[in-house]
Amino acid sequence: MFTFIAWLILFVLCWPLAILALVLYPVFWILTLPFRLAGIAVDGIFSLLKGIIMLPGRLLHR
Repeated sequence: MFTFIAWLILFVLCWPLAILALVLYPVFWILTLPFRLAGIAVDGIFSLLKGIIMLPGRLLHR
């Protein structure tokens, strides 16, 4: 909602820049998609390592 209101304010102040932002947003989203997927993969690897390291403690705790 905040992004939409910010875009409306930008549209009122400078409509060519607002239209350019509207057109370039999907391109920017597609370009950053591999980095987000890599971040998800790295987070999964760290979670797996944490689970492996914490496993002996969990087994001894019960």
